[in-house]
Amino acid sequence: MKRPRNLDPPPVSRRKRALSREEVELWESVAKQAKPLRKRPRSLKASAEALDESPVAPKLAPAPKSPAMHRKIPAAPPAPPPLAPLGRRERSQLSRGRKEIDARLDLHGMTQTKAHRVLLSFLHHAQENGMAFVLIITGKGRTVGPESERGVLRRQVPHWLGLPEFRSLVIGFEEAHIGHGGEGALYVRVRRAR
Repeated sequence: MKRPRNLDPPPVSRRKRALSREEVELWESVAKQAKPLRKRPRSLKASAEALDESPVAPKLAPAPKSPAMHRKIPAAPPAPPPLAPLGRRERSQLSRGRKEIDARLDLHGMTQTKAHRVLLSFLHHAQENGMAFVLIITGKGRTVGPESERGVLRRQVPHWLGLPEFRSLVIGFEEAHIGHGGEGALYVRVRRAR
């Protein structure tokens, strides 16, 4: 069977067409309104080339350096890493007993101050000993009476684990399985020591 002629697309011209005066004005108005995405120059080469193209400026003598200029400014400590939830597989393995809980901490009956101090010490110890998962038992709180309080430590421990002092020790945490305490306990994944 013969192929019919003239079905091939016409060749595309590689030449750019000249912009009309209206198009040039439109482009210039858009370019004036555009803001750069980067605040710093891409590289030192680009700034060096720009300096080479600029008219020659007289060179200034370098200013004498004072002893204050030689002092190093201490770098700000790096921001603590963000928390990440436990994976579905890890949570499932912990709840079924296939993955071992390395240590447990029971905070029942402690004041907030003491519980905070004990929790911080416990997590430091867990990190130093290379533990991966720990169980923090906060308790569910009292449910007696019309104004039952649902446990101060149960509310505070998740808040504490989100603080910068704990984020360097903890990768993430989630409520424990009912077999490990349910609402009154947390699985905590400990960050490896660097």
